[in-house]
Amino acid sequence: MSRLTESQAAVVDGVPDGLLIGGQWRAASDGGTFEVADPATGDTLKTVADATGTDAKAALDAACDAGPEWAATPARERGEILRRAFDLLTARADDFALLMTLEMGKPLDQSRAEVTYSAEFLRWFSEEAPRIAGRYATNPEGTGRAIVSQHPVGPCYLITPWNFPLAMATRKIAPALAAGCTVVIKPASATPLTTLMFAALLEEAGLPAKVLNTLTTSNSSAVSAPILADPRLRKLSFTGSTSVGVSLLEQAAPRVLRTSMELGGNAPFVVFEDADLDAAVDGAIAAKFRNIGQACTAANRFIVHASLADEFAVRVTEAVAVMRIGRGTEDGVEIGPLIDSDAVNKADALVTDAVARGATLLAGGGRADGPGTFFAPTVLTGVPTSADLWREEIFGPVLAISTFEDEDQAVAMANDTEFGLVSYVFTQSLERGQRMIDRLETGMMGLNTGVVSNAAAPFGGWKMSGLGREGGLEGIHEYLETKYTLTPDPAAR
Repeated sequence: MSRLTESQAAVVDGVPDGLLIGGQWRAASDGGTFEVADPATGDTLKTVADATGTDAKAALDAACDAGPEWAATPARERGEILRRAFDLLTARADDFALLMTLEMGKPLDQSRAEVTYSAEFLRWFSEEAPRIAGRYATNPEGTGRAIVSQHPVGPCYLITPWNFPLAMATRKIAPALAAGCTVVIKPASATPLTTLMFAALLEEAGLPAKVLNTLTTSNSSAVSAPILADPRLRKLSFTGSTSVGVSLLEQAAPRVLRTSMELGGNAPFVVFEDADLDAAVDGAIAAKFRNIGQACTAANRFIVHASLADEFAVRVTEAVAVMRIGRGTEDGVEIGPLIDSDAVNKADALVTDAVARGATLLAGGGRADGPGTFFAPTVLTGVPTSADLWREEIFGPVLAISTFEDEDQAVAMANDTEFGLVSYVFTQSLERGQRMIDRLETGMMGLNTGVVSNAAAPFGGWKMSGLGREGGLEGIHEYLETKYTLTPDPAAR
């Protein structure tokens, strides 16, 4: 029996359950479907079409067919469509927030914040579309004129993760459309409903048929393989685990396919001895427990100066002890379910390993009671660098504290990872803050803040955390090709 209220059921019922291919909502070519579950209860929310390789080819056919006309569409017109989508999404924020909470599990207030964040990509890139620019100059020899122009890269394949189903869709779709590219998007099988509802919204905003094509599937590799092998594809953008990203890069390599990869993280959260402890604790709670810890930007290793470690541990434990666990639709809930049982098992194994290696458990530490895939918010202290969670991305509500004695040790500990997405630093020293910008090996840094993401800023990492940037001035260039043209200078003839 469904545990949805009448109003909740109405939102779910309004979501398309087919594939959007060539401007038509349709069933999978073989009629296959799969179920989308509510992780808080295990109940089925909706059954949707399960795309095949045949559907994938049809979607790319449509994107290729629409490519020339969309690329020739005036930039202002492309921007206006994105702006209308921003207005529609803002007006329907409550429905999108509810849908995300139901299919992903995050608390409703966090889903509302994601809608706001997601909409900003539509607004930002609606404004960037008419600002795509080149340059014109006399060459240094004075014999010719150099023209540098920007052109849409072409049909794009976008693969989005389950943890931020709306933000990751808008962060990829908006710059692609603004640049004049057509799109095939494949959302994660755990959370496809938000993308389906957003695709319908783009239709309403006036996006021409075939420009956006949406594939939902329970067999990602079977759908992705024919698209990646097709010489007509010009761009792949993926957000997800590093292991899957490496596999996709291997498939892209034979054709030197243009790629953007936003991959895993292992974010250090460094608290120096001169930090504002109130700010550090607030930042820690935001950086760790937002999205139930299921974010590539989540702080993974809390590296705290030995002089503050005990007090820091006490205060974060006090905050964690009063967190309410439950279904994200309920008032006051701060910790919703993890996405599935595998995520619960992973968090449990990492905590068990850390304790076995000498860490002390101060709060939580195991599965929460009741239906659904819940894991209690957890605090560990005295975590050794030999623990598995020092190396692995936790992706759960586990705050793990280690200590350091001096700045050089803190930097070495922070950089002791193959990942380099984001770091967090708390210090009241301007000079130290500047040194950390130079010394920490991450693509982003939060200095005295636990949240860094913003549509107007370039999002991306170093090392094994990925390639390219999303958002900001840099984001649209991931979907543009640069052409240089030389013409003779008539005066030099």
